[in-house]
Amino acid sequence: MMKGVEQSGPAAIAGLEAQVGHILDEAKRQGASACEVAVSLQDGLTASVRQREVESVEFIRDQGFSISVYCGQRKGSASTTLMGPDAIRETVSAALAIARHTSEDDCAGLADAQLMARELPDLDLWHPWELSPERAIELALECEAAAFAADKRISNADGTSVDTSSGCTVYGNSHGFMGGYAATSHSISCVMIAGEGEQMQRDYWYDHGRQASALDNVQAIGRKAAERTVSRLGARPVPTCSVPVVFAAEVAGGLFGHLMGAIAGGSLYRKASFLLDALGEPLFPDWFSLDERPLLRGGLSSSAFDGDGLATREQPFIKDGQLVSYMLSTYSGRKLGMPSTANAGGARNLFVSHGQHDLASLLKQMGTGLLVTELMGQGLNMVTGDYSRGAGGYWVENGEIQFPVQEVTIAGNLRDMYRNLVAIGSDLDKRGSIRTGSVLLEQMKVAGS
Repeated sequence: MMKGVEQSGPAAIAGLEAQVGHILDEAKRQGASACEVAVSLQDGLTASVRQREVESVEFIRDQGFSISVYCGQRKGSASTTLMGPDAIRETVSAALAIARHTSEDDCAGLADAQLMARELPDLDLWHPWELSPERAIELALECEAAAFAADKRISNADGTSVDTSSGCTVYGNSHGFMGGYAATSHSISCVMIAGEGEQMQRDYWYDHGRQASALDNVQAIGRKAAERTVSRLGARPVPTCSVPVVFAAEVAGGLFGHLMGAIAGGSLYRKASFLLDALGEPLFPDWFSLDERPLLRGGLSSSAFDGDGLATREQPFIKDGQLVSYMLSTYSGRKLGMPSTANAGGARNLFVSHGQHDLASLLKQMGTGLLVTELMGQGLNMVTGDYSRGAGGYWVENGEIQFPVQEVTIAGNLRDMYRNLVAIGSDLDKRGSIRTGSVLLEQMKVAGS
């Protein structure tokens, strides 16, 4: 436990700020020309059950700090999970030793002092769950029991978990900036196995959010996991074809995660992106937009400042179908000769434009094709945009699901997929940092039997 810090909530922030101050002072004492530090403290509890038995109960308490020091244009970084004076002194010394042995980099250094965040609004991220291990176990068992009771074909369980975590982080640098926040995260997940004849199928469901009171109840999550698992029974491949494809909302976010990876400064200055020099290009239909809302109250990735201490802001990345901004940190912006977009550490709370129609309506619009609910593998070439993933889901004819599908591969190129996007549903998945509904694409190659 950190000295003077007893809990990982708002009350801990003052203690963490003092720790950051001590580390910055030590870096200056040892000769660093500039320095930035992030100190964190995390607490958590996870209870897991399987087959009506307790499988594990884990308590988590992590602490530590990471530091980057600068000797002119030379940078060195180090981290530790220890927080005593000796650990601070040794970690600073290690970072400085690294800096003195690295090459000079004209783009290295802190963000400009005048760009540091000035106001740090409360984003309503702290909602602790007073959850005992005994109660966590009870909830997990209730969730699994609801899944078993939902259908007699549910023959086995692959793990049900209840998780709660809380933590606080403080970032400071030698410009005098100091910012911190406390946040909570809670989740319930259930993975079940169904059997019929010789076939076995596995599927899951979960919920995740800042507030435990806003999560679906455990019985509903268990029943949904069972329903999804049973619906997979009888899955088979389909003949190789080129057809429209719907990505269900729970997997559709990955399509836009790939987009953000391609417009990230690190990919661009390394020339390892299929969207190199694409700024200003129409990549999507003109009705499509994608924007960042980092100041969303209660958002799963909300923050008032980025990893460089710059104030975050609402901003579009795609507007009227065009790429209007890259995603840049201070360093990657300097490498590209562009200003930072306050995205050190990534984008926060992405919102994808969507229509008024639910998934059932999208399937009717599709007519005949593949509904994808599961993706496997990492088949993306970020340099070319070529996309190929193992997939599972359902075959659709005349807008109605006909049978489950497995052992197929879907393939295309992301540029073509983005350009040929037909519609986005109203069934927004709010459990992650990318909020999107189901996505209908005009056509993809489906490789099956």
